[in-house]
Amino acid sequence: MLSQLLQRHQADFGPVLPVDLNAPTVARLDFTAANPLLADESLRDTAAFEELVARLLANQNALIGVGGYLENRVIYRRSPGLFDADPTVPARSLHLGVDVWLRAGTPVLAPLAATVHSFQDNEGHGNYGPTVILEHELEGTTFYTLYGHLSRRETDLLRPGLTIEKGQNFAEVGPAPENGDWPPHLHFQVIADLQGRVGDFPGVALVAERDQWAARCPDPNLILQSRHLLMA
Repeated sequence: MLSQLLQRHQADFGPVLPVDLNAPTVARLDFTAANPLLADESLRDTAAFEELVARLLANQNALIGVGGYLENRVIYRRSPGLFDADPTVPARSLHLGVDVWLRAGTPVLAPLAATVHSFQDNEGHGNYGPTVILEHELEGTTFYTLYGHLSRRETDLLRPGLTIEKGQNFAEVGPAPENGDWPPHLHFQVIADLQGRVGDFPGVALVAERDQWAARCPDPNLILQSRHLLMA
């Protein structure tokens, strides 16, 4: 399994962002229905959402927020039609990556040598915005990392097949509205098989399909290695 491969190589990964995700100024943010601060928030207004993120961080004396892997979130109600396009099934709400909430313009780094598999501007309120997928290889196994909510300025310089060195800055955290109209953050996801997709991959799934999506998209903290992201 990919998760076991990543565990064996944890010493080989570099940071994805030039910040210490183990610092005391980093806090885990909860975007599930269990968070009472979300109860009366529509979150469709991005400025109001950004103020909420700031409040959640201030409550924990933090500057950077992290979290989200396999979290059953309520925040996707801000984008009607994107996560609940099929009225015959429940809305998608299970988050498949880790979000790091921090300042727009923060460089994004390759944690391992890679090539650019694909990139795409996934436009629309609540979508990924500019998105990059990197292709990696370990022990003969190919896998992918996805970076969402980036800036257009940096991703416009990329092309498929471009070699990216470990630690190289290849993108930046994007601002709203070009980042999919979110408060600035990086969506980081690990993918075993893209299933033929290019420049995009589901970052939110049905809760009922948790096990199969967890196998396709193992815990990104195997790479990030933040104590704040350790699964309970």
